[in-house]
Amino acid sequence: MSPLNRRRLAAFRAHRRGFYAFWVFLVLFGISLCAGVVANDRPLVVRFDGHFLFPVVHDYSEDHFGADFMPTEADYADPEVAAAIRAHGWMIWPPIPFSYNTTVDNLGASAPSPPSWRNWLGTDDQARDVLARVIYGFRISILFGFTLTILASAIGILAGAVQGYYGGLTDLLFQRFIEIWSGLPDLFMLIILSSIIAPSFWVLLLFLLLFNWINLTGVVRAEFLRGRTLDYVRAAKALGVSDFAVMRRHILPNAMTATLTFLPFTLSGSVTILASLDFLGFGLPPGSPSLGELVSQGRDNLQAPWLGITAFVVLGGLLILLIFIGEAVRDAFNPRKTGFR
Repeated sequence: MSPLNRRRLAAFRAHRRGFYAFWVFLVLFGISLCAGVVANDRPLVVRFDGHFLFPVVHDYSEDHFGADFMPTEADYADPEVAAAIRAHGWMIWPPIPFSYNTTVDNLGASAPSPPSWRNWLGTDDQARDVLARVIYGFRISILFGFTLTILASAIGILAGAVQGYYGGLTDLLFQRFIEIWSGLPDLFMLIILSSIIAPSFWVLLLFLLLFNWINLTGVVRAEFLRGRTLDYVRAAKALGVSDFAVMRRHILPNAMTATLTFLPFTLSGSVTILASLDFLGFGLPPGSPSLGELVSQGRDNLQAPWLGITAFVVLGGLLILLIFIGEAVRDAFNPRKTGFR
């Protein structure tokens, strides 16, 4: 590791709030990546007739556990199926024995039901476990945000690099195009799109990618406009180095310093966009685990305050963590913090 990167890492660690937020985020994200193991309506391991079965990764029919059952997918919460398994073995359930779409039976109260030892954060208005939906929704939000941020940043960096490096007429025409494109009403276009095709993860991603790549273009363009006039860049061009090599080797590393400081904030914006679309009803398909859908349920069920409180704490806490991490990354790449100019 170079001395500069060591100083950047030290500056990141010195920012205690961002450093601890980074580790909290990693733990929460790691738990959400293992959502199928943490929250599932299937056992993790089943021991039956001397054989180990793994329902969490493989489907088994009910007649596998007895000739009296139907050849349909096994419902391990069914008392008869559970009794047949326990008569010949045992089961190990996840900590939360519900998936994001599991309808909880025998609540003892009408849905949405309040928090209990069985449902730690209660259930929503469709009798689904809120904690399970939060874990799955957290995973979708972060994966969507990461994917959108990476793809939009790659396109924005490429566009800004071409603008700044070549300048002149190329820069002028590109800027006019960006001004026109950024003025389009993306929300209205999404409403029109949702009336034509059913929104999904990839449809939303591609649509938002059409507009989000603009965010980093200005920063990269400014860095390339400045970098192309430096002496070592002119020397490389005089030696016959290709434009692509000059952009990649000599200007892009300096431009990435300013760009990387924006990525955590871009990620938080991507998460907010998905939650907003889900709240308005133009996001993921109905029934998908979503933080925005949880916010909508909290609005529609004021008699169940745990829904709104959970949505506020989870979504607000996630954005706070990302902002703290962004502040730490910004300090790490600040020349005044690292001592390099």
